[in-house]
Amino acid sequence: MRILHVLDHSLPLHSGYAFRSAAILREQRALRWETIQLTTPRHGPVSADREEASGWVFHRTQARRGALSLLPAGSYIDEMRATAQRIAELVYEHAPDVIHAHSPVLNVLPALWVGARTGVPVVYEVRALWEDAAVDHATTSEGSLRYRLSRALESYALRRVAAITTICEGLRLEIAGRGIDLEKITVIQNAVDTSAFSVGMQPDLDLQRSLGLEGAVVVGFAGSFYGYEGLDLLIEAAAILAARQPALRVLLVGGGPQESALKALAAARGISDRVVFTGRVPHADVRRYYDLIDVLAYPRHRMRLTELVTPLKPLEAMAQGRMLVASDVGGHKELVRDGETGFLFPAGDAAALARSLEGVLERRCDWQEIRRQARRFVETERTWARSVARYADVYAGLPRPHRALVGAWRVRGATDDNA
Repeated sequence: MRILHVLDHSLPLHSGYAFRSAAILREQRALRWETIQLTTPRHGPVSADREEASGWVFHRTQARRGALSLLPAGSYIDEMRATAQRIAELVYEHAPDVIHAHSPVLNVLPALWVGARTGVPVVYEVRALWEDAAVDHATTSEGSLRYRLSRALESYALRRVAAITTICEGLRLEIAGRGIDLEKITVIQNAVDTSAFSVGMQPDLDLQRSLGLEGAVVVGFAGSFYGYEGLDLLIEAAAILAARQPALRVLLVGGGPQESALKALAAARGISDRVVFTGRVPHADVRRYYDLIDVLAYPRHRMRLTELVTPLKPLEAMAQGRMLVASDVGGHKELVRDGETGFLFPAGDAAALARSLEGVLERRCDWQEIRRQARRFVETERTWARSVARYADVYAGLPRPHRALVGAWRVRGATDDNA
């Protein structure tokens, strides 16, 4: 089996998207499948058509800006044209059995274009829907023209691919709601490599001292500071608990668009001295910070994106045997078994988050058992080897590529810009 993966971005960039992609590639290679991996212009500026990162060779797509870039959505069209050309080049060179295009929809549309002309079937992996990821709901409503056009593009692609994979049940049901046969959709769940996470690690005392966390009870978060993560609720909850929990500190590891607003909120609530912002830290060092945290918090706000999409971080917390509190949005409810592997609270309610945190802190006698159950959950149900093995049935159900069609198109010079 030879698979051409078309990715938005990849290592050496660090993101949940890049880490999922790397895990898929690793486990598919373990199954003795051959993978070729291509990133689109959305990866960012590149200096060469190939790049090695973490032992993987990634084919890159150079950004091309033509006259269309001056028009609304013209830059997207230029991106897709460049991506289609690179996909075609790699199809000719490697003759894959399948083109596996991963979100966003800007990746699958050029894959469909090449697939239609070469006879190579296309699988679409939906990690998030373009109308949710691309539209800023603070300024654009779901009834806007932009939103409706983005949604129409997704539906167009979903109807035309040979098979669909997605990361969670919420997205599977959303896709099916567009008239797509459920049998065409396979859930390949987010997972973790449990061998990469250790339980019961002792805190780095020098790091703890440098952050002023000696003797503190630490509630923390590590990741990007986007509005939907609900970190404003975490600061509000800490302010509610300040008088009753004098040792409580909030550790926020990372950075992002909301960082300035969060610092201002902490100051406004009079708890700046209780909220520690580390700034962005190297990915290899993040676990040192995790080991300082007593309870991890994932207070995501309720919106379409958080209702439909499951994040990786709660699974990583379970793999490390960490206590966690999460909002009861759909993406979390697929991962967290309330009271068994973690705790859920009503989304958007800072007072409820405060009560949940205080309740967890009062149940320390139960922590060992909850940590054990959380670790067992990921070991038995959410390993990458288990998840990636499900691609076998997806690929087995695809039509065979028409090699003669690939060759004929190549003879005609179909990779020319005018094709």
